[in-house]
Amino acid sequence: MWKIDYIDSLAIVDKNFKVLHSFRYNPRFDEDIMENIYLDYINKNFFEIYPYLSQDESTMYEAIKSNRIVYNESQTFTDYLGRVFHTMNLTIPIVREGEVLGAIELSKDITSIDDLERIPNLKIIKDKKKSQTVDLEKFTFKDIVTVNQEMLENIRRAKIFSNSPSATLIYGETGTGKELFVQAMVNYGNRSREKFIALSCAAIPENLFESILFGSVKGAYTGADDRIGLFEQTHKGVLFLDELNSMPVQIQAKLLRVLQDRVVRKLGSETEKRIDVKVIGAINCDPLDAIERGQLREDLFYRLSSNLIRLVPLRERKEDIPIYIDYFIKEHNGVYGKNIEGISTALMDLFLNYDWKGNVRELKHILEAMISIANENTLTVKHLPLYMTGRISKESPQKAKKHINQAPLISLNNALAKTELDLLNRALIWSGGHLTKAAEILGIPRQTLKYRMKKLGIKSQDYKQKKS
Repeated sequence: MWKIDYIDSLAIVDKNFKVLHSFRYNPRFDEDIMENIYLDYINKNFFEIYPYLSQDESTMYEAIKSNRIVYNESQTFTDYLGRVFHTMNLTIPIVREGEVLGAIELSKDITSIDDLERIPNLKIIKDKKKSQTVDLEKFTFKDIVTVNQEMLENIRRAKIFSNSPSATLIYGETGTGKELFVQAMVNYGNRSREKFIALSCAAIPENLFESILFGSVKGAYTGADDRIGLFEQTHKGVLFLDELNSMPVQIQAKLLRVLQDRVVRKLGSETEKRIDVKVIGAINCDPLDAIERGQLREDLFYRLSSNLIRLVPLRERKEDIPIYIDYFIKEHNGVYGKNIEGISTALMDLFLNYDWKGNVRELKHILEAMISIANENTLTVKHLPLYMTGRISKESPQKAKKHINQAPLISLNNALAKTELDLLNRALIWSGGHLTKAAEILGIPRQTLKYRMKKLGIKSQDYKQKKS
């Protein structure tokens, strides 16, 4: 008997686990931020969003592969941002004429304090001595690819900061490589790699912050046990506080005191303990903006500002784009068994003029998506994911004007032919090679579209994504 009396989450995926719809109401997280994140889930792979959830544990996977309704009273997992969820799920396959097209999942959040205190988002594992450590990926400064002078200076500074006892603050937009810098600093520095813990501040409820960071003694609050905080666990090591601006400001005041005095006091204790911890904080916005919005204490920022690193967004270092394209093509060629040699001139021009709101991470995922479906050795505009063609179509008039001014003059006939080819390409990309839909977009009969395609040598199958 199903025991879900209400739901606070709904997700729909297709049979290839591409997310078609996702929404989760949860007061534990900032609603505006999460709404944007859930919109960003669309068209991504379900297991990319929840990278630590194996197929064996996934009710979505079981429902689609077994073609049956799956009920799970308890599923604990984290998303790619480190947010912890413990849910009760009802997953129903979507079937048409006997074929499973996808699944819809209804879930109820039953996350408890115990779930959050286990904090799987810390990526903590146990070593032979039962101490809590992190399984570090082997990223070093050699893995940070750039020719941009400001980024090269960031690498130089980060190497110095790695061996400084003072706290470091790294800030930059989502996808600029903050975690990559942190891991490189840990592997470069002289502190114990066995005592590195990463904490996503956005995933921790306000009432648990103090006990998680500083520890607690039995009886400090209802249900409290003797607990060692993260500062004690990382003594002689590194504590990475991601999304620091999500930490409550009153806890930021206590963090400031720890940074200044290098002592911690457990919740409910009257004694202090001296600690030696290298703290690295990260935020995804300008710290002065965070201060103005009341998300970051001004005195804490001044304490962190001596070791400050600003990661440059990709749109401000376009010289790195060709390097990343070559790097990611080689990487994904190996994964997908392809032999992509490069990208077309038109696609390169588009990439160099795109805003890259998701920065390097977005470029990486776009190239991966294109390589996975490409049959040719050169990537072109027709291989672009649909969401990106939508963004391009909304390009500002100023940018469009810039492109026109930069374009060379050509004959009217050539210009008309080029425009027709471009319109047909866009319509076929939008429709995924579906001729009827493409004809509707262009406002012409389907037969006319087929005639124009034949004349221009366009094949509809080139625009259809291959089924996995």
